[in-house]
Amino acid sequence: MKKLLIAALASTIGLWTVPAQAAEEIAVIVKTVNSTFWQNVQKGADAAIGQAGSDYAITFQGPASESAIADQVNMVENAINRKVAGIVLAPSDPDALVPVVKKAWEARIPVVLIDSQLTEGSEQYYQSFLATDNKKAGELAAQELIARIGKTGKIAIMSYVAGAGSEIGRVGGFTDYIKANSELEIVGPFYSQSQMATALNQTTDVLAANADLKGMFGANEPTAIGMARAIVSAGKAGKVVGIGFDGNEDLQHFVKDGTLGAIAVQGSYQMGELGVQTVVKILKKEKVEKFNDTGVVVVTKDNIDQPVAKNVLY
Repeated sequence: MKKLLIAALASTIGLWTVPAQAAEEIAVIVKTVNSTFWQNVQKGADAAIGQAGSDYAITFQGPASESAIADQVNMVENAINRKVAGIVLAPSDPDALVPVVKKAWEARIPVVLIDSQLTEGSEQYYQSFLATDNKKAGELAAQELIARIGKTGKIAIMSYVAGAGSEIGRVGGFTDYIKANSELEIVGPFYSQSQMATALNQTTDVLAANADLKGMFGANEPTAIGMARAIVSAGKAGKVVGIGFDGNEDLQHFVKDGTLGAIAVQGSYQMGELGVQTVVKILKKEKVEKFNDTGVVVVTKDNIDQPVAKNVLY
């Protein structure tokens, strides 16, 4: 009887000391952590995981730069090896990330893409894609530039990483619209590798070599900041019309002081929030859409203090 009592007591103690089930990990892997755009994506992801409850937790990481594609591939590989519950991924390269996303699919780990697409034909390996319609966003930037400088003259395109999914749509949409709706001559594109200092130096050289330049398009956050700083340094503010992309504090300042005529701003917070929410839905066996447009707002000096702009600026 005494032995039975001891055994029962030991069993009871065992029940009390069983640890709570660990939260399922959702890995959020972006193009770089060294950008306020992607940091704003993290804020959205954090908000979504807070709403999802204690069953889920996120990890957030990205390479030191958007051009460090091999590093991002390794991060996805490591997440698969950790057997995460799901992955939110902003792929830096449309081709290089396909094999590792396929590997996640084979491991039955759902992948939700944000911001940039993978190569056509890889759709079966991910469950949903959340992004700005980059082609449409590029067209909006082109419309804004034409409205400000007219349909003749010379413009420059300051781009970021050649071949990135978002770059193909965004710069492609901008270029196609300019060619179809104006006689503007295009200089470039020039690729900054998403490095502000590189964009500054490239823009300085372009301005020096093209005294008759009327406008410029800076196609992502670090590129647009470098472009705007070069315009100021060259004494061209108010003379060369700059259209930027994304909406951090530096770019907002350049809109307010007139260095940039406008910025096309994506819903970066929404990408992080909806990305995590979508993975949670998939894990709960709920239906999700294959594509969701997270939108873009053209922000100018006239609307920068209005709710339509404040909802996307960061």
